[in-house]
Amino acid sequence: MKVEQLFTGCLAEMAYYIESNGEAAVIDPLRETDPYIRMADADNAKIKYVFLTHFHADFVSGQYDLAQKTGAKIIFGPNAKAEYEIYNGKDGEEFPLGGGKITLLHTPGHTMESSSYLITDEKGNTPYVCTGDCLFIGDVGRPDLAVKQGQLTEKDLASHLYDSLRNKIMTLPDDIIVYPNHGAGSACGKNMSSETFDTLGNQKKTNYALRADMTKEEFIKEVTTGLKPPPQYFPNNVRMNKSINTSIDEVLHKGTTPLHPETFKDMSEMKDVLVVDTRTKEAYAEEGTVPGAWYIGIDGNFAPWVGALIRDINQKIIFIGDEARINEIVTRFSRVGYDNTLGYLEGGIANWKAHGLEVDAIGSISAAKFADLLAKGEMEVALDVRKESEYLSEHVVGVDNFPLDWIHQNFAEINPDKEYFLHCASGYRSLIAASIFMANGVKKVTDVRGGFNDLRETNAPLTEYVCPTTLL
Repeated sequence: MKVEQLFTGCLAEMAYYIESNGEAAVIDPLRETDPYIRMADADNAKIKYVFLTHFHADFVSGQYDLAQKTGAKIIFGPNAKAEYEIYNGKDGEEFPLGGGKITLLHTPGHTMESSSYLITDEKGNTPYVCTGDCLFIGDVGRPDLAVKQGQLTEKDLASHLYDSLRNKIMTLPDDIIVYPNHGAGSACGKNMSSETFDTLGNQKKTNYALRADMTKEEFIKEVTTGLKPPPQYFPNNVRMNKSINTSIDEVLHKGTTPLHPETFKDMSEMKDVLVVDTRTKEAYAEEGTVPGAWYIGIDGNFAPWVGALIRDINQKIIFIGDEARINEIVTRFSRVGYDNTLGYLEGGIANWKAHGLEVDAIGSISAAKFADLLAKGEMEVALDVRKESEYLSEHVVGVDNFPLDWIHQNFAEINPDKEYFLHCASGYRSLIAASIFMANGVKKVTDVRGGFNDLRETNAPLTEYVCPTTLL
């Protein structure tokens, strides 16, 4: 039996492809369908099932399109309801696959339909369990995303999660490999490891939530303490995952339309259209951009920042990007449900400039220059746009925290007549923040190249380091 983990770094998401004797299954597929179909074709296999561990909140999954193209049956656990045809598996139900089988284990807690999938190979061995968002490496799924007013609280869900872990997962063999749905960087847990798999036995030793003598009351307190509000796009993605959406092929066809610079300019000036510049940090900073454009670089945590910052899931979007990556860019917008991409700037910024069109540019200084200006008192407002936990762990003395995550909610604090100097950890988030400042009328804004990583190497005064775990 072939079992492949397919890791997508931008979303810290893991999908799984399983094949045995000409039959294949996919667990938790991304929006795009072609990679799974190509894998099955290479194995001369037919995709028989698409299994979902739960209705995902942090990305739009591709089960409907994949089933339409392959004839596969879509399997969810108990309690799942969708607008399209699904099969609700029962706890312990077995699904034959080639010479092996996949067994559904109902593991509610992250959500009520949450299920894990135990993989049995042709020899009757059970080497793997796909735990979805029930059990991560080093953590467990947050229990607050499926709260229902008047029906379920986060404590109710945490209680279910405790029972699922103790009664369904921890009873499996210690040498079984745990394959979760997410890793470090996902907002679906608090403190996930960067590792993408581990043995259950090692997790019992190292994962705080699997401590053998932990009471249910202790568990509930642990998993509900320190939870930050989820990104604003999460409910939209859940809704989309229960619905029939525009096909990924149609989204790609529309989004990859080349737009002449004059057409792009006209569209960029429409109130209901947002321009997103997806190029590298260097290209954006050195070459300038279309006036009013937001910067969200494709080489960073693109999809999560799109979802966190663009508040309307139906926002009309036109974008600037490397023409060799246009399909990828539209795909990555669609992974978090932003399907209303209308096209890209044909020929890029060079073509824009060749037509004599105006560009905006963000100011930029080195970390050493920033430290020098700060020491001399020659800086009007300096802001650190990292997360609050990062800032509290260590920051430059005299610099206030203004997290990018909450830029829209807190923007009323910004005075457009002042000059702002922004930094993050490495320069990605600060450019995003600077571009939003400029798009909202703040014309004097400067990015600190290299961010806090470079500031550590200067004479800028830093607060003492505090272990982030003490801040939970």
